[in-house]
Amino acid sequence: MSSSENPTVTERGSKDRRDDKNEDGDKKEGGGGFIEKVKDFIHDIGEKIEEAVGFGKPSADVSGIHIPHISLHRADLVVDVLIKNPNPVPIPLVDIDYLIDSDGRKLVSGLIPDAGTIHAHGEETVKIPVSLVFDDIKSTYKDIQPGSIIPYLVRVVLLVDVPIIGRIKIPLQKDGEIPVPYKPDVDVEKIKFHHFSFEETTATLHIKLENKNDFDLGLNMLEYEMWLGDDSIASAELTQSAKIEKQGITRMQIPFSFRPKDFGSAVWDMIRGRGTGYTIKGKIDVDTPFGNMKLPISKEGGTTRIKKDDDDDDDDDN
Repeated sequence: MSSSENPTVTERGSKDRRDDKNEDGDKKEGGGGFIEKVKDFIHDIGEKIEEAVGFGKPSADVSGIHIPHISLHRADLVVDVLIKNPNPVPIPLVDIDYLIDSDGRKLVSGLIPDAGTIHAHGEETVKIPVSLVFDDIKSTYKDIQPGSIIPYLVRVVLLVDVPIIGRIKIPLQKDGEIPVPYKPDVDVEKIKFHHFSFEETTATLHIKLENKNDFDLGLNMLEYEMWLGDDSIASAELTQSAKIEKQGITRMQIPFSFRPKDFGSAVWDMIRGRGTGYTIKGKIDVDTPFGNMKLPISKEGGTTRIKKDDDDDDDDDN
């Protein structure tokens, strides 16, 4: 018969003469050994349950980073984290801790508590929304200039609660680049008249757009309004495709018409060949390597001049 069928039982209060003199020491050693055996037993049982039922650690990966919105003021990022749960029961995603830095300098950080549950034997894409406010970044880090492209590193730590195993942390990271946009400069180089009458005058507005960013702009749409003095003489929304290369210039010709008799002295000064103050405001819709942007354009306090149709155009590119 095996030893497990004939356990040795020691009655409480009885004494073994052979061990009488070392009673206290043996009790201490016996007590410690018993606790350790219990711990080992529980650990073994846990491992056997884990093997039998199929419990395991979940895996995760940053599957993508999107920029749904970017403007002069801020960029909204969405970090997609794909989490796979190999277990036969759902597991809670306790916390998501995230940090975005650039060359070791913190740009933004945050904590998302109670972030949801990952289904049994399933996978879930958890979306982490983050906003970068460019004014805060530029005021904190003076060397980050408008128009530049900066590197970033997204660091994410997931805290999940797995049955049998307990709470574990899953660290992730992914790098990329993001721009700090700068609005293009706009100038009215000249206004060229084709037909003049007090009732209706037709002309072409020659404007120059300068891209001061370190990335190309693909122009889709231009919306503008122009004033001569206090008079708004032209406004339009134009759909026009053009590429404005990084640190480059593109020129556009915009036809318009107006009624001189309806306007004040600034228009007449221009017609007489004098320099005239103007203001132009609007926005452009552009495609960039980082997504679509809508950027404002404005110029106040400029001066322009009149050119007739038969005038020499040699200075068009000046």
